[in-house]
Amino acid sequence: MVIKTKFCIALAFSISMVFAFNYSHAQETPYEKNGKNYTATYAECIAYYKALDKKYDCVKMSTWGETDSGIPLHLVTLSRDAKHQADAWHAKNKIVIFINNGIHPGEPDGIDASMMLVRDLAKSIENNETDLSDNIALAIIPMYNIGGALLRSEFNRPDQNGPVSFGARGNAQNLDLNRDFIKSDSKEAKSFAQIFHWLRPEIFIDNHVSDGADYQHIITLATTQSQKLGNEMGAYLNEKFEPALFRDMQQKNYPMIPYVNAWDKDARTGWTQFFDSPRYSSGYAAMFHTFAFTIETHMLKPYPQRVDATYQLMKSIMQYASTHHDEISDMRKKSQVACLKQSMFPLNWQADERRYSEINFNGYVYKERKSEVSGLPVHYYDHSEPYTEQIKFYNYFIPSTSVIAPNGYIIPKSWWKVIELLAINQVEMKVLEDTATIEAEVYKIVDYKSAPKAYEGHHLNSSVQVEKSIQTIPVEAGDIYIPLDQAARRFIIEVLEPQGNDSYFAWNYFDPILVQKEGYSDYSFEEIASNYLKENPNVKVDLVQKRNADTSFANSASKQLEFVYQHSPYPETRFNVYPIYRIVDKTQEGQLPLSNFENQVSKNKEDE
Repeated sequence: MVIKTKFCIALAFSISMVFAFNYSHAQETPYEKNGKNYTATYAECIAYYKALDKKYDCVKMSTWGETDSGIPLHLVTLSRDAKHQADAWHAKNKIVIFINNGIHPGEPDGIDASMMLVRDLAKSIENNETDLSDNIALAIIPMYNIGGALLRSEFNRPDQNGPVSFGARGNAQNLDLNRDFIKSDSKEAKSFAQIFHWLRPEIFIDNHVSDGADYQHIITLATTQSQKLGNEMGAYLNEKFEPALFRDMQQKNYPMIPYVNAWDKDARTGWTQFFDSPRYSSGYAAMFHTFAFTIETHMLKPYPQRVDATYQLMKSIMQYASTHHDEISDMRKKSQVACLKQSMFPLNWQADERRYSEINFNGYVYKERKSEVSGLPVHYYDHSEPYTEQIKFYNYFIPSTSVIAPNGYIIPKSWWKVIELLAINQVEMKVLEDTATIEAEVYKIVDYKSAPKAYEGHHLNSSVQVEKSIQTIPVEAGDIYIPLDQAARRFIIEVLEPQGNDSYFAWNYFDPILVQKEGYSDYSFEEIASNYLKENPNVKVDLVQKRNADTSFANSASKQLEFVYQHSPYPETRFNVYPIYRIVDKTQEGQLPLSNFENQVSKNKEDE
């Protein structure tokens, strides 16, 4: 039963009233109507897109899944041929561009820019103009973080230069949704995955506003790290796609630089490219061979400039994609094929400090002055002393941890939370119909670090060290086998290999194995241990050797008793043993009694 609260009824009423009275002709956006220092409320945004849907056949708005706020997520699609099915787009070899807005509603530039963009493109199609080529299709989430958007206030993000009021960063659960694409604690992330895999986009854009260092540039761009994107796509992004966008924005009088990843320091010393690991939207997209761009305008610039710069960059990306349609399409297909043949997969990366690019940076001199608040020295950017200098941009990365891909993985059915997350991400799985015994590679977790403070609802595991051994393992009917000869190959490896910095192990999905459940009482186990040493003199020899070599050990009865326990058959076999098994032998794979696994993924529901 769905319980409609007074709030939801009031919200629905406000949406209908705005739709009925303000936007029946879908002309000016709320941003334009209110003097361009205003961002649309959630109700105004959805009402405006409904009006566009009603007015133009080329625009359609649908609902897709749930959000933590209890309000459905919307998707707006735009195609010159008025077809609104992703399969039809791909059948016609269209480039699909997926745009996400309001992941942080306190950064609303993309929300207003996208409303104008859809309207202008729809008008151009109606007038038979060529602003949107027939080889491009757009899909836009109007407002991703609805819960944060509803927490609207003039006091959110106090140092931002407009608009007058906007949403909060956290969602209804107070989660940062741009850290949730792997762990998927939010309903938004699960709905996003459905949309993403339905669209299968060639290009993904996430619109943001930067609150880091101060500089003259209105807009910056964070692209997926090219070595991480890999194959021909990475080189193409670094050498052609990204430079073309910088040239185009320069011509539009918006000189753009890479995202300024410099905090609490003088930017003239240079900075390392922001590394978008899979927890972020762009890092998630990259695992599925999608060109990903995070647009970052600067919070201290006037709101109209930020909105227009976002609008212009989205158009630049569209125009490049249309002009270079065949290159982008072929590049992605080649990357997908190459991934299926790839054997070694990096899991973690580090910046190569020996290599860098040089970029022109328009900054402000970074100075120190006495604080009027504390009376102590503080830093500031002096706007009276602008400068333009070439700075070092460290945008080359090398793998720090890599793994050889197995043929596939076995997941016991008891780890259903992980199986559900894989299903949401359209991972092809097979179910074991009968019990079997098979040889597999098994990891034992020998060391890791757990974060001392909570981070987005978790205590991340890092610096994971494993021991690998071949073992004979029993598998049961209902357990899951995941073959790696599939489109999600890279995603599967990155989330199931425990050493990956955004693996499911890192995000605590396997923490129960890290706690020893069985034990003994010293007084009662003492006699058992004594008898065991008599029956196993080799263990007695090892005990004496360790006692002679380690004074602390020799002076501790409990440590010696624990030594015997650990060298006996009594310790539990599951402690620290990673319960995902790697199948590396085709013979073993062929011995598995398999049937198909049907993903239970809900379908989209058209917004009526």
